[in-house]
Amino acid sequence: MKRTALTFALILAASAALFAEEASPTAKPGEAPAVHTKTLWEQIKEGGWVMFPIGACSMLTLYLIGDGFIRVTSPKKMLPGDQVEMVKNLFRHGKYVDAYDYCKAQDSAFSNVVRVAISSLGEGKAATEEAIVTEMTKENSRIQTFVSYLSVIGVCTPMIGLLGTVTGMISAFAVLGSSGIGDPSGLSAAIGEVLVATASGLFIAIPAFSAYYWLRNRGAKGLHDIQDTLAHMLRGMPYDKLAGARIGDEEIVAADPEWWVATENH
Repeated sequence: MKRTALTFALILAASAALFAEEASPTAKPGEAPAVHTKTLWEQIKEGGWVMFPIGACSMLTLYLIGDGFIRVTSPKKMLPGDQVEMVKNLFRHGKYVDAYDYCKAQDSAFSNVVRVAISSLGEGKAATEEAIVTEMTKENSRIQTFVSYLSVIGVCTPMIGLLGTVTGMISAFAVLGSSGIGDPSGLSAAIGEVLVATASGLFIAIPAFSAYYWLRNRGAKGLHDIQDTLAHMLRGMPYDKLAGARIGDEEIVAADPEWWVATENH
């Protein structure tokens, strides 16, 4: 459908150029015909109403790329080296409560995962690993939530541009139907809307898709690095000596069933 639309647009553009050339006065011998070079703003205005949503998508794309770059590529947000060394040092001295308090005061994906892992040490190795997987899933969802909107923009902006192409072609055929070939300026304006709308949609979609896949892969790599680092830190953890220990201030709301308590009392 896009190829058909572009073919019609090129045909209309060629026709408009031909009729405009025939309608323009003949240049004097030895003089070059005057050429009007359109500015970028004039070309944007030719795109018609679809340039408003496309412009909004372009600003949103820049914001999401910047936000994703900070979230995914910044070591302070994913795997800060100073935090890793601090937690390792506390683990070497068996100061798990201090490590929990330290991670709780930090703001990074690594500290969040370590904090949850430490709070589960008293429940055994299986519970700790399950808690790590759950927290890693949450971190991945937190990272990918905003990045995934780039994929939505990459899909929607070409469709918006295609909608502008269709409306521009409708306008062009309306000009041909009402005034024939006697009004090349109106026909060229409609054709300009066709071409600019399509190009603008693709101009936004291509970098949006590229940034989406790049940020998604970087986020996955960062989470894998966190998992590998934590697995190395938990190797040789004395789960038997930590059995039943409550580390952290997470509230435990589960209790023994009331019939069990009543049985014990009697």
